Amino acid sequence: MKLASDLKAFEARIGHAFATPELLLRAVTHPSLSSSTRPDNQRLEFLGDRVLGLVMAEALLAADASASEGQLAPRFNALVRKETCADVARSVGLGEVLKLGRSEMLSGGRRKEALLGDALEAVIAAVHLDGGFEAARRAVLHLWGARIGAVETDARDAKTSLQEWAQARGLPTPAYTEQARAGPDHQPIFTVEVRLETGVAETAQAGSKRAAEQQAARMLLSRLEEQHD
Repeated sequence: MKLASDLKAFEARIGHAFATPELLLRAVTHPSLSSSTRPDNQRLEFLGDRVLGLVMAEALLAADASASEGQLAPRFNALVRKETCADVARSVGLGEVLKLGRSEMLSGGRRKEALLGDALEAVIAAVHLDGGFEAARRAVLHLWGARIGAVETDARDAKTSLQEWAQARGLPTPAYTEQARAGPDHQPIFTVEVRLETGVAETAQAGSKRAAEQQAARMLLSRLEEQHD
């Protein structure tokens, strides 16, 4: 089998040339387009999630020999969570090469966070099956790149940190309010405000309510820390 030009270019972006191109084609085939003769990527996604987890666990242990399990766990979660996988997928244009059914395509499937994250896990599994674990490890480390070194910042749960900050000062739990939702259903933008009892507040926007809450909390924490430096 010969890959189409868009998938050949995608191979170069992920740093792996497939000896069995059918594996890559399967990895980018969404269930909305599957058939008895065209398998989808769901089984590959299951495997890819486990391969990714092992690669990241090893990378984190190698990066910090003194870190405790309590320090490693949030770093690991930050690196393998669906939002991070989707961000990596966008960085290599995975959405552009996905094979989608018409309804999924019309609903903006190429931009959906869960769909992108799942497909990236399927691609990782395809690399593993095609070239073995070492090939998968190289591809994952190539794809994640600087994210691994910056994970300490990413691993910080801003909502939890802000709640701890408030409780340490005798304040109630910060209040989060969804102020607006804009855009189409397949690509919404949420505007969320976080406010302390003292009246200090920050507002943020993101593609999910959870992400907007985290961003607003992160902004407010940064502001509070600057004021108390």
